[in-house]
Amino acid sequence: MPAAIRVHQLGGPEVLRFEDITVGTPGPGEVKLRHTAIGLNFVDTYFRSGLYKAPYGLPFIPGSEAAGVVLEVGEGVSEFAPGDRVAYGTAFGAYSTERLVSAAQILKLPKTISDETAAAMMLKGMTARYLLRQTHPVKAGDTLLVHAAAGGVGLILCQWAAHLGATVIGTVGSAEKGELARANGATYVINYREEDFAARVKEITEGGLCDVVYDGVGQATYPASLDCLRPRGLFASFGNASGAIENFSLLSLSQKGSLYATRPTLATHVATRQALLANANDLFDAVGSGVVKITIEQRYKLADAAQAHRDLEGRRTTGSTVLLP
Repeated sequence: MPAAIRVHQLGGPEVLRFEDITVGTPGPGEVKLRHTAIGLNFVDTYFRSGLYKAPYGLPFIPGSEAAGVVLEVGEGVSEFAPGDRVAYGTAFGAYSTERLVSAAQILKLPKTISDETAAAMMLKGMTARYLLRQTHPVKAGDTLLVHAAAGGVGLILCQWAAHLGATVIGTVGSAEKGELARANGATYVINYREEDFAARVKEITEGGLCDVVYDGVGQATYPASLDCLRPRGLFASFGNASGAIENFSLLSLSQKGSLYATRPTLATHVATRQALLANANDLFDAVGSGVVKITIEQRYKLADAAQAHRDLEGRRTTGSTVLLP
């Protein structure tokens, strides 16, 4: 029988309950999937805790990223057929063995990309793509600061940015994570537990500072992230791993050099089918060509999602993590 992780009340990892579910037949424009691998992302903890509001009320099935096989297609679906290998990164309700999903949200997988790799990269990889190509179009000679450089998004950002010719400075929380970031394209690594990262960035750049700061950490790295930017540099805050920034000051942007700041989301950047395909195809090309290698460092059973959340929030994970049905 199909099963899923369901959240009946908001809270800590203990609210994640593994339960049997019923999955019906696909309606018009829908497909029915059997998941083979599911991605774990920090944003999943935001919905579980209530920091972000789920698209529908309690109870809900968390997760937005997975890979699987099409079982059935609904009326009007011509792009997919039973047996197709597919993946997605923005369809809420991924923590399940089977599900219904809109055909507009899924993508066919190239033969060169495995199901586990796809599940580990869709949300994180498409996030890295819009950050590098749209939020700040990275070019050779740019200097970037990537917080949490050994995390899922961080490792992709480091590799891809290095390929584009940028100098990448990454922050990490341990020597082991520093080695991982360095092996994946970070030119310089700062252990923020041992060093003042803003002072170290100034030293590394000889006072030139950074063109952009990619910050998925949030509260713990603000406002010091702003001190790492050159005049008219960009602060791209795309996550809240340490908690949401609550004391943001617009005035500080002027005081620190006419800085720019943005809080982008993946959903906005893939809001149309055309935009989704452009983003995903760019990612498929980067991974398929070897420019970006997806590192899966942890695997958990779907039933053990609560432990996966504990390890993720406890900063005991590196790279990407997948849940296996």
